[in-house]
Amino acid sequence: MNMKLIIKLFFSIILSTTFTNISLGADLYISDKNSGNDVLILNKEKENTSQNYSDKKLGSFFENGNTVFRLFTPNAHKVVLHTFKNAEDINSEEYEMTADEDGVWEVMLDGELNGLYYGYKVYNKHNISENGNAPLCIDPYSKAVATYNTFHNPRKSIVYEKSYDWENDKSIQRDWRDLIIYEMHVRDMTAHPSSKSDYPGTYKGLVQKNTTGGIDYIKNLGVNTVELLPAQEFGNMESPFNDSLNGKFNSWNPYERNHWGYMTAAFFAPEAYYSEDWKSFKHNVWMGTTGKQVNEFKNMVKAFHKEDIAVIMDVVYNHLSEYEIGNLKQIDKDYYFRLDDKGNFIAESYCGNDLKTEAPMMRRLIIDSILYWMKEYHIDGFRFDLGKLIDWETIEAVIREARKINPNVIFTCEPWGGGYDPQGFSMRGWSAWNDQIRNGIKGENPVDGLGWIFGKWYGNNNIERIKSYVNGTLIKDKHGLFQTKEHSVNYLESHDGYTLGDFIRIASGEVKRDSIINDINKNAALSPLQTKLNKLAALFLLTSQGITMIHSGQEFARSKVIPNNTDAKDPHKGMIDHNSYDKDNEANYINYNHAEINHDLFDYYKGLIELRKTYEAFRKADYGNIKFTELSYNKFALAYSIKYKEEEFLVMFNANKNIEAKFPIAENQWEILVNNKKAGTSSLGIAPAEIILNPVSGIVLKRK
Repeated sequence: MNMKLIIKLFFSIILSTTFTNISLGADLYISDKNSGNDVLILNKEKENTSQNYSDKKLGSFFENGNTVFRLFTPNAHKVVLHTFKNAEDINSEEYEMTADEDGVWEVMLDGELNGLYYGYKVYNKHNISENGNAPLCIDPYSKAVATYNTFHNPRKSIVYEKSYDWENDKSIQRDWRDLIIYEMHVRDMTAHPSSKSDYPGTYKGLVQKNTTGGIDYIKNLGVNTVELLPAQEFGNMESPFNDSLNGKFNSWNPYERNHWGYMTAAFFAPEAYYSEDWKSFKHNVWMGTTGKQVNEFKNMVKAFHKEDIAVIMDVVYNHLSEYEIGNLKQIDKDYYFRLDDKGNFIAESYCGNDLKTEAPMMRRLIIDSILYWMKEYHIDGFRFDLGKLIDWETIEAVIREARKINPNVIFTCEPWGGGYDPQGFSMRGWSAWNDQIRNGIKGENPVDGLGWIFGKWYGNNNIERIKSYVNGTLIKDKHGLFQTKEHSVNYLESHDGYTLGDFIRIASGEVKRDSIINDINKNAALSPLQTKLNKLAALFLLTSQGITMIHSGQEFARSKVIPNNTDAKDPHKGMIDHNSYDKDNEANYINYNHAEINHDLFDYYKGLIELRKTYEAFRKADYGNIKFTELSYNKFALAYSIKYKEEEFLVMFNANKNIEAKFPIAENQWEILVNNKKAGTSSLGIAPAEIILNPVSGIVLKRK
């Protein structure tokens, strides 16, 4: 369109429209007094905004006795701040915002408006309905959020500026090699009645003292780090079952829930759901309106720190909450998301929308979020979901900036999602989940993909690979992954997939994968074979070099059985579950009665954790100080000596399910610390001149 035609169109619209003001930006609007709507009169195509950047402070904050609101959205034509006296209010006060040349929109209101509810209506080419309206969006930098608990998750941001007494608490600095991580879900740890919590399923309940579950249980087990499944504000609802939402028909989730939390909505706000009264909480109500979730989260971190237990957060920066309306998707789809050539969301995450982490202000948001949780909440580390979907420049910048605050801040990730590159993360100083040790030791699936503890080789595994896992899966070994052993997060179970206990139940042939379980206590109780397999797996895991991670309940062979009494139309009721992301029920809740049923295994894990924490050899031995011995007649047996400073140990395994393994040693020079019955640091007797390991067993000896 040439300039003369633009001017002619401009004046023809002005002459036919009664207007009150003109808003200049990339587009030109006139407010029509007759209709009350803003009329778009000039749609000037914006220049490429993909590299826009600003150093300005974002979010809501106080400045010189006033409250400032700032939002970055370079592709907006107009942004209006809406404020509300109450979270449930529909009517609002409206304030038009002005933009600078970088795309930061701003407005300042008189007074320090602590507790004010607010949101933004952002007008852009994707985001205006037929009536000229736009959805209310939360502030991406919200410090606290109120949510109406439905699958669309309408939310309002809260201006939150309150002091907190940390009582001299500081972040924990710990050598990564010393980490023994306990991956857990905030709600699951105390939601079951057996936890005897007065505040089940909450931050408060998790750290309540003198209960069966929660922090007392974790401390008793002996781990020194907890890893929280996502606890940034997230979308916990999915669309109604057998109904469609945004073009997707929900045929997969009869529970209509996203229990695990991998649908983040607000990267600076703690999940309000874990501050609500679980017993009386209902759907279709507002939650998080008081902002109490902020202090309750801090109380939780402080309580763990008092027990010298570090806190890691599982964070999701590769995609955004998929089903809700009113977040970055509406604020600026073109800037914040990876899109195909037709403008559709790319979804390599399989979660609907992949964030464009390489965009300068998306990268800044990730870094700002990480530093905020470190400074404001004293968080000690982070586990990145689908880390390979995040660009390398962001990965490098995040750890560089975080180490300025805490040189020992923990960074780990899933090294997959849009690729697979554990070596790439290790080269950048990150640790990563070691799926190779997971699959090599237990196997990939319990039906036809069994691993070493079952006397099988999965994939490319062999005795040399087992040796490599002992040493930290280093790149100096064939198929190795990591530059240093502290980059290898060794694990056999996580929230994903079957629990190790259920994997063994099925793989042993003693429980059918699709059988209906009517007696969950009988199912939970381990058979002699299942006990031996669980102990052998635990022994290998907790004596290998690298970071150790166990999932909650692994220490008693937790079983995830879908309740028969659920109202959900789940065709798998009564069966063992391998993907419980959608179940806010007893399939996921930690049943401490089962920990008592299998107390023998619990005590074994507790003893191995004590062994690992007491003797540095199992964490810090040099590669050259680990010497292996094999048996020609038993390819699934392995022994190694390990030296560190003045200490020396012998560790022996026999994963063969049929034959013994015999290892000669120097007589009367070794005491037994671990056998197939017990584990710990107390002597279980003097070892004989020849160690005879029964099938599926192991032993640890310490030189006298």
